[in-house]
Amino acid sequence: MAGEPQDDCLFCKIVAGHIPATIVRETDTTIAFQDINPQAPTHILVIPRLHHRDIATLAAAAPSVAADVLREAGEVAAQEKLESYRVVFNTGSGAGQTVWHAHAHVLGGRGLQWPPG
Repeated sequence: MAGEPQDDCLFCKIVAGHIPATIVRETDTTIAFQDINPQAPTHILVIPRLHHRDIATLAAAAPSVAADVLREAGEVAAQEKLESYRVVFNTGSGAGQTVWHAHAHVLGGRGLQWPPG
C-alpha cells in the first residue's frame, strides 16, 4: 500500500535503520544521505520517510511531503555550500530510476552540462 513501508525496498530499510547510510540531514518527513555511487563530488539523495513509488505518485498522494523533499534538497545544497547544483527526480526505468521509492538527487561540486546524459 502506498505510504506504508515495503519489506523489499532498499530506502524503506534505510528509513527503518536496517541498512546503514551516511545520513546528512533528517526531518520528520525526510532523510538525506550520501549516494553510494556518486555521480558528482556532492551527490546526496533526499527521500520521504513514506514509501511512494516515484515523485509523481508522492506528489499526488502527499503534496506537502513532496514539497518537503524539494525544500530539503535546497537545505542540503546550502549545508554543502553548493553555489550551483542540480536536483533530479528519475521517474520510471527509462529515465534511470532503479530504486522504486521516490527520491531526489542533489548533485553539485562540478560543472553540470545541459542536456544531461
